[in-house]
Amino acid sequence: MEKTVKAGSPGVPRHVAIIMDGNNRWAKKRLLPGVAGHKAGVDAVRAVIEVCAEEGVEVLTLFAFSSENWDRPADEVGALMELFLSALRREAKRLNANGISLRIIGDRSRFHPELQSAMREAEALTAGNDRFVLQVAANYGGQWDIAQAAQQLAHQVQAGHLRPEDITPRLLQGHLATGDQPLPDLCIRTGGEHRISNFLLWQLAYSELYFSDLFWPDFKHDAMRKALADYATRQRRFGKTSEQVAAEARAQC
Repeated sequence: MEKTVKAGSPGVPRHVAIIMDGNNRWAKKRLLPGVAGHKAGVDAVRAVIEVCAEEGVEVLTLFAFSSENWDRPADEVGALMELFLSALRREAKRLNANGISLRIIGDRSRFHPELQSAMREAEALTAGNDRFVLQVAANYGGQWDIAQAAQQLAHQVQAGHLRPEDITPRLLQGHLATGDQPLPDLCIRTGGEHRISNFLLWQLAYSELYFSDLFWPDFKHDAMRKALADYATRQRRFGKTSEQVAAEARAQC
């Protein structure tokens, strides 16, 4: 995989976040067990990583397993954990060979120790890479993320290291699971649903949203390029008027 666009180029999002939805429905449509959809979704992950790296995206965050997904049938959850473990062990070397750094965000405490160990090993293997950052959100929820950031700040206040009046949005943001990464410019959801499902609630405040009717296993190279092309047509205003944004763009030319 070789980058064809310089990172940070106009029209290219620095950070793309994706809600990978539709695996079960993809499998059901083919009269297959749900886990077959999740396995097929791994190919889509590879395709999307390739396109993002080629086009100059710096960070890709994938919503792999939400904190609410534990409520799914036990056999499905078990199959997902096995798939996650095998994918980590198999894909870590591939990511490392392509200069990709892997980060797992979310509450790991509920995962089996073997899976937690595999997460640490995969992160350690790829830690020195700087071509591209892949973040996988596992046992993650946006509300949990904000709460844990607030708890960190509360502990600092309790210890006398921080005054309550010194807590700012920027400070809290720095304690989120994604704190050291740029905020998502583009959030994609596949599967035809139009909601963000407790994903990166703080971080998506000004993100562009893109919804695809494709089930995740079908969201491959062309679909990802289409989403990036759509993003390139957007005018991001961040609360300003379109006239203000246009004037600022002219001033920078």
